[in-house]
Amino acid sequence: MLKIIIWCLGLIHLINPTQAEEQLLDEIVAVVDDAVIMRSDLDRAMASITKQIEASGNQLPPSDVLEKQVLERIIVQQVQIARAEQVGIRISDAEVDAAIANIAQQNNVTVDQMRAAIEQDGFTFTEFRDDMKRDMQTERVRYAFANSQVKVSDHEIDLFLADNELDQGEVELQHILVAIPASADASSVEAANNKITEVHEKLLSGENFAVLATQISDGQRALEGGHLGWRPVNQLPPLFSEQVKAMEIGELSQPIRSPNGFHIIKLLDKQSNVIKTVEQYHALHIMVETNQVVSPKEGMNIINNLHEKLMAGEDFSQLAEAHSDDHTSAPLGGDLGWFEINQYGSRMGDVIKELKEGEISEPFQTEVGWHIVKFLGKKEADITESFKRQQAENAIKERKMHEAVETWLHEIRGEAFVDIRI
Repeated sequence: MLKIIIWCLGLIHLINPTQAEEQLLDEIVAVVDDAVIMRSDLDRAMASITKQIEASGNQLPPSDVLEKQVLERIIVQQVQIARAEQVGIRISDAEVDAAIANIAQQNNVTVDQMRAAIEQDGFTFTEFRDDMKRDMQTERVRYAFANSQVKVSDHEIDLFLADNELDQGEVELQHILVAIPASADASSVEAANNKITEVHEKLLSGENFAVLATQISDGQRALEGGHLGWRPVNQLPPLFSEQVKAMEIGELSQPIRSPNGFHIIKLLDKQSNVIKTVEQYHALHIMVETNQVVSPKEGMNIINNLHEKLMAGEDFSQLAEAHSDDHTSAPLGGDLGWFEINQYGSRMGDVIKELKEGEISEPFQTEVGWHIVKFLGKKEADITESFKRQQAENAIKERKMHEAVETWLHEIRGEAFVDIRI
């Protein structure tokens, strides 16, 4: 029941310098630019990750190895939070409440029951909320960066469809990465190559993939045993997808070289996902764009004021026509027409999926500004050529965004001032 809850408790709550001064008996274990990581935070994260690994049935790595991996995760998260703050990405309390309610629903419990389970595990609900907020903030800044960098051309879509890549199914994977620093010399590359070769030999001799991933991998999912979950084949990096197509369930890849390092993947399972029909959604939309003139905070004040008017009974279409910065839908009273769920971005899709017919969302933020949507309904529709092209564009974009995020995290971690004191 509590698999998702345990995973969320693995997210790390960092404290600022003012809080650190108040904890006179605590110890600073690392400094990350202007923030500090305290021993109490690391210990709490260690306890949480330990519960997560034990719940998965995997063997715990030595405590010093686990501590190093957990601390690195905290550091990378803090670097992302700093970037999010710089560009004005904020998470409202209402968004956190909605996310918590969604987790409770996925676990078939009420929020009160989830609170009790969290507290029974030795964590406070306030800590849990803070962790959720930080994870949502880092996820949003990653998406904002990648979305600003990635473009997909019509030619790429044509090639994708010509190769019939839409019907390649999904795969469940595990992953180990031995990273190479951006400025690595030949000896560093050789050392990484020797390390991944040694790991590969251990795996072939029967050692547990999840245990080695937790101990050795530099990947974002190391502490989850390298488990990547289910991924569409057409959204994998080409280096991975070409390997996966030729692999049998349970098989290991040879070490794979990429710009970020050396990889090993294991194919856990695969399935077909040929789509015959698709759900289409209908909604109204108001957007307040944030830019050099309107700051994120000013945009939030504007959208909250519009939301108050909607809750007081004012007409959505009239407010959209008068105030929305979505110049395509505003003249239509905010009407987006019929669309596939993530056509306007995964953030909007996630919000719409949680709404009942006729319901108006709370204000929410994306990389372009603040939004409110009113869900009008959904229907099943046959797949069209335009849908296939949209799916192809989404798959190519997801693939590119994943690669862009991996490179970006590598870069900002290298640029940050980090002083580890343990």
